[in-house]
Amino acid sequence: MQVLQKTQTIVRYQQHNGKIYYGIVEDDEILQLSSDFIEVVNNELKYDGSRVKYSDVKILEPVVPSKVVNFGWTYVEHAKETGGMANLKEPFLFLKPTSSVIPDQGEIILPSSELTKQVEMEGEVALVIGKRGKNIKEEEALDYVFGCTIFNDVTARDLTKTDPQFTRGKGFDTFGPLGPSIVKGVDPTNLRIVTTLNGKVVQEGNTNQMSLSIPFLISWISQVMTLEPGDVLATGSPSGSCPMKSGDIVVVEVEQIGKLCNFVK
Repeated sequence: MQVLQKTQTIVRYQQHNGKIYYGIVEDDEILQLSSDFIEVVNNELKYDGSRVKYSDVKILEPVVPSKVVNFGWTYVEHAKETGGMANLKEPFLFLKPTSSVIPDQGEIILPSSELTKQVEMEGEVALVIGKRGKNIKEEEALDYVFGCTIFNDVTARDLTKTDPQFTRGKGFDTFGPLGPSIVKGVDPTNLRIVTTLNGKVVQEGNTNQMSLSIPFLISWISQVMTLEPGDVLATGSPSGSCPMKSGDIVVVEVEQIGKLCNFVK
């Protein structure tokens, strides 16, 4: 069996027969792997001999995390616009349930208006953890990152403004679009983020504007909870978050990673 060398862009997808694979993206094709996620993380990339068209398969969430960790108010202007606190010494922390996660091209389902009347997007860079870590030193933190992907921290803003904590406003099903791929070898500390709503730019920023550094965030959270391979750390959103309605199309684009597109229903 042929073993591939280190690669760049990795997707998880479902074939027409219902089977799920990881693969390496090359232009408009995917080199299909027989490797599972841990093997992919360990660079045991076993090509099974198949090439498939990217457009012929269903792209899934790039990973199935044990937890989705979110850092809030890491961009000063976003903290201000949402009523948060800017320039914190520690991040505002919350978790999203794995039931919130949906893939690229998936539908964001708006809850009943009896539950929330203000659902907004938050385009973010997300980190996928590659190895187990606890009490990680800040100078070693990036060694624990397998790759980067894109996250949309969909938020019921009216609920996060009234609830004492964020679980309800952040935790609805479909409120965690993730993907479409994991890209290795990218520096997460200097990535431009652009979010569009129906083709109009509403958010624009760069991870180099964060008030807390990514290595600090990784080290900090690892003192609270053990990070496991496949865990997703969403690093926070630039300013410009705004309401979405049924029929909208929201796209989060991050340079060197790609575009995460979702439909609001």
